Order: sequence, then structure tokens, then C-alpha cells
Amino acid sequence: MKPLFLALALLPALALPASAHHPGADLDEMMGSEEKFFQAIDEPAAPPFELANADGKIVRLSDFSDKIVVLNFIFASCTDFCPIHSEVIADIQEKINATPMKDTVQFLTVTTDPAKDTAAVLRDYGPAHGLDAENWMFLTTLPGQPEDATRKLSEEYDVRFEPLEDGQQMHGAVTHVIDRGGRFAAKFHGLRFDTLNMVLYINGLTNNVGKPAKPEPGWWDRLKAMFQ
Repeated sequence: MKPLFLALALLPALALPASAHHPGADLDEMMGSEEKFFQAIDEPAAPPFELANADGKIVRLSDFSDKIVVLNFIFASCTDFCPIHSEVIADIQEKINATPMKDTVQFLTVTTDPAKDTAAVLRDYGPAHGLDAENWMFLTTLPGQPEDATRKLSEEYDVRFEPLEDGQQMHGAVTHVIDRGGRFAAKFHGLRFDTLNMVLYINGLTNNVGKPAKPEPGWWDRLKAMFQ
């Protein structure tokens, strides 16, 4: 089996520099043809935020302007999608962290239930779900912010979390990719997308990959096979 970073190193060699209005323009087209749960966004800026980590330290989206950010919303007591979503994020992170991209990608998870998700809950969640704190954070509201602040933030990202009587929340699952400089690059909807496709997409952003030059039939499958 070839190391993951070798497979990723080949991707730029299969492509020409992007010539469109942003580095991921041709990459978006390619990914859209390969991943049915992918949605290109290409907005100049993702909705900003100022939240807190488990230690109470202020964390802003702008703190990671030099990185690619993978962002999702969950709450720790969720009995439906959230645990599976966390497993998906952990899988993506494991693949990313096995490559040189580890230093260029930051994973951020935001709780939509800050009243229940205390500092202790935030600290314990990552280890319990296989998430590496080296480039992953679980964020909550700052003191003085309304309890629904993060739910309203999720709505800015077009994901709704509606509180139910049993303490659960009705919601969907979306994973957001924010490019360096804060550009809102894309979304991967649901939990059935191929995590390897997200890894390849992030690698494309990292390398400013353009559209493949005269690709031979099956080149994408051969590239993916290098990860197996």
C-alpha cells in the first residue's frame, strides 16, 4: 500500500494551474461531477464568528485565515446524526493528518446546545469520538452571548437546529469547507458523501489545482485507488 501523502503528491501533477476567478473554480467542476453530495459555494467570506473553546479562550474564524477550515455543527447529547457526523469528521481528519496537509487544515465543531455542553463535555468529546485535538476544536458560546447564539450561527450557514421537547434538536448534517483567506468554498451535504472526495478536494485547494489536462479515462479512480 502506498502512503497517503504520495497519492496526494500526484494530484498536482495531473492538473494544470487554475485560470478561473479563484483557485478552486475548475476543482469545483471536477468535484461536482464526482460527488453528488458536493455543493460549490464560492462566496468571498464565510459567516464570521467569535466563540470560546473548552478553556474559555476566544476563538474567531479569522484566527485561521491562513488555513483551510472544515466546520460542522452538532451537540454532544444528540442521539441521531451528530455521533455519526463526528465519526465522519474523524475519518476525514485521520486521512488529512496522515499527509503534509495536517499543518494547513483546521477542524472546528460548534455546539448548538451550549447550556448542556459544558467545558468538561467539550474536553471529553474529542477523545471519545476519535478526534485529534492537535487540529480540532469544539467551540461554544462566550459568556454573555445568548444561549441560541450558535443555533443562529448555524442558520447563517443554512443549517437549522430546532429544539424539541425531549432536549433533542431536529437538524440536518452539513460539513462546510472554508478556504484560506476566509473564502466560503463548498459544502458536503449529509453523511453519505465519500470522505476521500473531501480529502482530495481539500488537497486541491491546498495545491491550487486546476482542471485535469487531457485526463485519461479512469484517472480519478486510479488516484483514489492509491489511498486504499
